[in-house]
Amino acid sequence: MLSACVGFSLANVAQAEEGPIKVGILHSLSGTMAISESTLKDTMLMLIEKQNEQGGLLGRKLEPVVVDPASNWPLFAEKARELLAQDKVDVIFGNWTSVSRKSVLPVVEELNGLLFYPVQYEGEESSENVFYTGAAPNQQAIPAVDYLMNDVGVERWVLAGTDYVYPRTTNKILAAYLKSKGVADADVMVNYTPFGHSNWQSIVSDIKSFGSAGKKTAVVSTINGDANVPFYRELANQGINAEDIPVVAFSVGEQELSGIDTAPLVGHLAAWNYFMSVDSDTNYDFIDEWIDYTGKEDAVTNDP
Repeated sequence: MLSACVGFSLANVAQAEEGPIKVGILHSLSGTMAISESTLKDTMLMLIEKQNEQGGLLGRKLEPVVVDPASNWPLFAEKARELLAQDKVDVIFGNWTSVSRKSVLPVVEELNGLLFYPVQYEGEESSENVFYTGAAPNQQAIPAVDYLMNDVGVERWVLAGTDYVYPRTTNKILAAYLKSKGVADADVMVNYTPFGHSNWQSIVSDIKSFGSAGKKTAVVSTINGDANVPFYRELANQGINAEDIPVVAFSVGEQELSGIDTAPLVGHLAAWNYFMSVDSDTNYDFIDEWIDYTGKEDAVTNDP
């Protein structure tokens, strides 16, 4: 259905115009989200190059138009308008955070653009101009909590997130879900930090204290971007291991953990719909293409 819809939309474009099909790439190449989003920009360039080698699409070449909204949410809207109104792109692939998507949404709807949003999101939004390709909470967050509750025996919960739409809405859903399962309010700790937060000492100390009440405790993390690096580093510094207080993260893959010693973090968890370790020929073929394209043997992928 997805390919049919896209094919129909682009077929109309092909009939209306000659020349390349322009693909807008709207991902942060600087700022706090660059650690995650720059990989998506490179992935799109690889896929466009591969498609062009196969003759393009509908007899036309694909032409990438790359902009950098620099982890600045209002700038996402400006860059989206620039892509649609000035560069005349036919489709946009972009955004990571829900707050950036919320910024772009009215522009895409006003100008009748088409946005492919690649990241898990909080739900509670639907637009004819957006393909939401990531998991909603019932497909990612709730199964992760069920696993911790039923298989690990977790009774106390730390809901730790970056302070924006996706973590707050997801944690609201999770708090209600935990309550429906009989978890007392006193057994739920909620904490939010700004984008790019780096001083985790006191927060991790609070988590450690919260987990010392004699009940199995876990952290459900909706922390995004480069704030994950000092967060995990501080966990290790304070001797919190997965046997004591496991962390399950919804926005952490190989890229977000690059540059830190992961040995002390063995056993912590992540819940996502894709990891590089997925054992399938299709995945291995994709990884080989990705490594060839980047020229880096240690190049990593992620779910979005």
